[in-house]
Amino acid sequence: MPKMIVSIDGVVIKEVQLTKDRTSLGRRPYNDIVIDNLAVSGEHAVLLLEGSQVYLEDLNSTNGTYVNGKAVKKQLLQNNDTIEIGKYKIRYQGDAVGGGFEKTMVFRPGGTAAAAAPQMAAPQAGTEHHAEAHAPGAPSFIRVLTGAAAGRDVPLVKVVTTIGKPGVAVAAITKRQQGYVVAHVSGVESTKLNGAPLGQDPVPLQNGDHLELAGIQLQFKQG
Repeated sequence: MPKMIVSIDGVVIKEVQLTKDRTSLGRRPYNDIVIDNLAVSGEHAVLLLEGSQVYLEDLNSTNGTYVNGKAVKKQLLQNNDTIEIGKYKIRYQGDAVGGGFEKTMVFRPGGTAAAAAPQMAAPQAGTEHHAEAHAPGAPSFIRVLTGAAAGRDVPLVKVVTTIGKPGVAVAAITKRQQGYVVAHVSGVESTKLNGAPLGQDPVPLQNGDHLELAGIQLQFKQG
């Protein structure tokens, strides 16, 4: 199944499967792919699925839509084509290749945490994954400390895990050879690490570090 991988400054922020005949892209929250940035028009572009082919069509956007550095109005996408919208890059994958990216964990109003499809099941009562219970070599994880999902653990088993609430605050946790780093990706509110606001430059994570975004408190646990 074709998919789009959205990134900014080399940090992947979301991955979207193209399951509909028409997938809209823009700044407005009703789009299928929402990019919360003023360089992106409210209704910027649309992806049209026709059989096994995907066409990209610009919707008369203010700043234009580019494919591999070239401005386009309508373009048949090829595998690994890169769409450029402002500072964002969206890589098209025409084949169902297993990716190394985690789905975004979204914090819904009221503090409930839910993952973008596929859903991440919350731990059953009595089976929460606490640090003491993790065997040596177990993956690192993020623990939700507040809100309706308090006590839930999110394993960091992919290259990039994005967490937060689109439009409010989204952060990306990236697995590197020397450990994990975190960076603020988008949103009107700052992501905080141990009480200090984060920028878009990645900052190393240490065991026990506290994160705050979209009104939710989180803790990083080193595996």
